[in-house]
Amino acid sequence: MEIRSSTVLPAVREDIELHTADGLTLVGELARPTEGTPAATLICLHPLPTAEGMMDSHVLRKAAARLPALAGVAVLRFNTRGTASARGKSEGAFGDGEEERFDVAAALEYAEFHDLPNPWLLGWSFGTELALKWGHDPLVRGAILLSPPLKRAKDADLAAWAEFGRPLVALVPEFDDYLRPEEARQRFAAVPQAEVVGVDGAKHLWVGEPYVRIVLNEIVKRVNPAAYPLPTEV
Repeated sequence: MEIRSSTVLPAVREDIELHTADGLTLVGELARPTEGTPAATLICLHPLPTAEGMMDSHVLRKAAARLPALAGVAVLRFNTRGTASARGKSEGAFGDGEEERFDVAAALEYAEFHDLPNPWLLGWSFGTELALKWGHDPLVRGAILLSPPLKRAKDADLAAWAEFGRPLVALVPEFDDYLRPEEARQRFAAVPQAEVVGVDGAKHLWVGEPYVRIVLNEIVKRVNPAAYPLPTEV
């Protein structure tokens, strides 16, 4: 069977709640492989909620639908404060990337408490800003950024990640609305360990199964190389 955009492969899926240090409850889902210990854990930080970003934004949803089965990777998705999806609405209100520091911390605390191994941050657009600004936690193995706009995240945040020293991979669409590969390479030069991967033909929203497959393969190449490349059929 060919893997298509609507394919959902077997996993152990459970609704979860995250609890922030400032007193909010956030809703989410954890998808784990059906057998064995995950090779790694993706903590997903979704696009801008004021522009319809949420835990079900399609690349993150497809990661949760496929990667537990195909790559032995756990996928934790959640709605940041004030964000709603089919799973429900998280408490609080949009914090423009500042108050969301507590949301990132709550997800990492959940991963640590539940012994989810090798956590990587997977940010998309607004989510990349959260990863760069608030992801400097010793628990974090690295971060993968999809369509980073580098608007809320400033040069000081890049300098902080350079000092943090963990891997940083930016997947940058050729036709991105905010930051394209050439400029991205210039900006991320401030982080010696950063890798910028330009994706020909792609746009900010990664619409189309060929681009989703590129993204998921690039993720797996970093977090569980033994499972790379991903199959296209099951």
